Amino acid sequence: MAASVTLTEETFGVIKKIKWQWTAHTDGEVATTTANATTTKTYNGELVRLVTIPGGSTDAPDSNYDVYVYDEDSTDALMAGGKDRHTSNTEQVAASSLGVVANDKLTLCIEGAGDSNKGTVILYVR
Repeated sequence: MAASVTLTEETFGVIKKIKWQWTAHTDGEVATTTANATTTKTYNGELVRLVTIPGGSTDAPDSNYDVYVYDEDSTDALMAGGKDRHTSNTEQVAASSLGVVANDKLTLCIEGAGDSNKGTVILYVR
């Protein structure tokens, strides 16, 4: 099965919400070249919250899967804050552990999620 991503981008006042609902390839990855992995809008500001939501019981990603969000300089804007995500628990990372973005589109990458497993990544930017 090929990887897939459904992307939603919203603005609430000064807060921007980016939501990637993903399904991993049979190799357990969502590559940066996957359709809809890259935002259509350009973002500026600090990353204030990361939320990772694993798929349901039969679609849950493998334990310790990794989430990366790359800026246009190919740097992980999450500053490794998306590594080692839990297989069944929703997890959050606070702003103090995340980076900033300056006039860049953002691209999701998932590694180690397991064959065709699913999840959601939500990133808030201020």
